[in-house]
Amino acid sequence: PAPRTVLYPDEFKLNRSLRKSIRNRGYGVSFDRNFDAVIRACAEPRAGSTGTWITRDMIQAYNRLHILGHAHSVEVWKKDGELVGGLYGIAIGSVFFGESMFSRTTDASKVGYATLVCHLQHWGFQLIDCQMESAHLMSLGARNISRAEFRNEIEQWCAKAPREHQWS
Repeated sequence: PAPRTVLYPDEFKLNRSLRKSIRNRGYGVSFDRNFDAVIRACAEPRAGSTGTWITRDMIQAYNRLHILGHAHSVEVWKKDGELVGGLYGIAIGSVFFGESMFSRTTDASKVGYATLVCHLQHWGFQLIDCQMESAHLMSLGARNISRAEFRNEIEQWCAKAPREHQWS
């Protein structure tokens, strides 16, 4: 899409209500613990919709990318072990390309996203591709950039490995 919505990890804004959810909801967050469950939950039709853009073939392809170490998931768990939110995407160099997210309880995907951003920042990632604008992403510090700017950013940062990353 043009413009492209991106988040520079250093510009992430953890708003007060999300900070409160992180502190009080008791969610646990993991990386790459159950990639398949996350992508399948993301593929479930949203409220008011009957279809999804995440096809069976795409699920298989992303699962292969996960096995190869390119696709990653963030899982959000309730204390009883129930998966209640998450997201997945592709890491190339110092860029994380977010693909989709889901939430079954209040703020679950937001908690997962905030946790991911903090880890990506610590690991030295330079850019998170959010693709499409949403009020929620903009409130967390995302912004729109032109197609030309996006191309320049991914050319620069996809070729540069992050300082570190530990997805497990």
